[in-house]
Amino acid sequence: MVANEQGEFFDLNGYAAVGMAGRNLLPLLEGETIHMPFGGEHLFLPDRRPIVCNTSTGEFEVLTENPYTPGELVYPVAAFNAPGHMICLVSAYAEEPRATTLPLFSFGAVGWLKGRSRVAAIQVDRERRQDVRLMSPDKIVDGVFRLRQIMPSNRLRTHLETCALTYGCPAAKNFFLGRYEGPLPTSMHCNARCRGCLSLQQDTDIPSTQERIDFTPTPEEIAEIALHHIGRTERAVVSFGQGCEGEPLLAAEVIGPAIQLIRKATQQGTIHMNTNASLPSVLERLFEAGLDSIRVSMNSVRQSCYGAYFRPKGYRFDDVVESIDMAGRKGKFVSINYLNLPGFTDAKPEVAALLSFLSSHPVHMIQWRNLNFDPVRYWQIMSDRSPEPELIGMGRLLAKIRETFPGLKFGYFNPPKEKFRAYRS
Repeated sequence: MVANEQGEFFDLNGYAAVGMAGRNLLPLLEGETIHMPFGGEHLFLPDRRPIVCNTSTGEFEVLTENPYTPGELVYPVAAFNAPGHMICLVSAYAEEPRATTLPLFSFGAVGWLKGRSRVAAIQVDRERRQDVRLMSPDKIVDGVFRLRQIMPSNRLRTHLETCALTYGCPAAKNFFLGRYEGPLPTSMHCNARCRGCLSLQQDTDIPSTQERIDFTPTPEEIAEIALHHIGRTERAVVSFGQGCEGEPLLAAEVIGPAIQLIRKATQQGTIHMNTNASLPSVLERLFEAGLDSIRVSMNSVRQSCYGAYFRPKGYRFDDVVESIDMAGRKGKFVSINYLNLPGFTDAKPEVAALLSFLSSHPVHMIQWRNLNFDPVRYWQIMSDRSPEPELIGMGRLLAKIRETFPGLKFGYFNPPKEKFRAYRS
C-alpha cells in the first residue's frame, strides 16, 4: 500500500508490504498480521519513499515513483492503530535528505490483502474504553451542556470541554459520557523534558498535539469533577496525569487536599495517578491521603536509555525505582506505562534488562503503549547508548515475559480497584 501526492492510498500489484525494526526489513505475512482494527487511521508520510518487496525477485526495493505510472511519485503509508493494539513492526521507508521529523504518532506497518488493510500488531487489551463507536458526538455535546448547568464556575470542567471538543481526547469524552475513567489534569509544570511530550515542545520542529493546562485548579474544583464522575459511573476511575498537563507530583499541594475531599465524601471509585514517579516522598504522602494506584511511564529500565528520552530535571532513575518499590510495600497497585518501539524494545539487551528489573521490582501490570515519536530519530538517539543488537521480535518478547511472570497482567487501560485482586493473582 502506497500513497500519491494527493494522499490517496492504493495497492501496488506485484509488490508486498514491508515492515522495519531498526535496520531489519521483513515482508508482512498474513499469518503474522491482523485486520486493521476499527478506529485505526492510515497515515501519509511525506519526504520519504516506501520500501517494498518485489514478489518476482524477492528483493527489497525503494520506490521513488509508481512503476505502472512513470513520473507519479509515491509515498509510504503507515497505520496509527486503535488503542489496545501494540505494533510489531514500523512502516518501512527510506528518508529523503530534506526529511523533517515526523509528528507525534506511532507508525505501524500496514499492507493490503483481499480488500482489507492488515497491520503488524498484537491486541493487548480488549476493553472498549476508547472505541469511537461508543462515543456519540451528540451525546458528548449533551454531556457538555449538562455539566455547564451543574458546575458553571468550575474551570476544570471548562478545560475538559476543550479537551473533548477541540482535541478529541478520549478520556475527556468518556467523562462527559459518564463512562470508565475521568481525567483530572492539574499540573502546569514538569520535571522531565520528554522528547515525545504531547503538550510542550521547546526548541524542536515537532508540533505539540494539544495545549497544556494553564492554571492550577483548586482542590474543590478537582473534587467536584471527581465526585460527579464517581457518583454516576460504575467502577469509576479518576486519574491525575493526563496528556494535557505536566507531572502531577509537582501539583501535590492541591492534589493531596483534593484526594482528602474525595475520600471524605465517598470510598467509592478508584483514584489513580499517571506519573513519572520522580518524587518518592511526595508520592508517599499522596498514598497516605488515599491515592489507590499509579502508572509509571518508562521507555526503558536501563538508566542511560531512560535518561535519553525523559531527560529528567532534578531527579534520578533511582528515584523512579524507589517509588515503585515503596508503592509495592504499601500494597498499592502499580502499572508500568511501557513506551515501546520495535527495533529497540525487542533488542536482546533491552529484553534482558526488563526481565531482570521485573524480578527485582515486581509490578502488577504492563501497559504496552506504542511510542508516539519518529522511529528513525528514536533509533538514532538510542544507538549512541545501545548499539543495535539482535532483535527477538515483539511477539516473542511478550511470550517470554508471560512465561517468566505468569501473574503479570498485560493491558492498555488503568483498571478499577474492583479488578486489582484479579490482577494480583
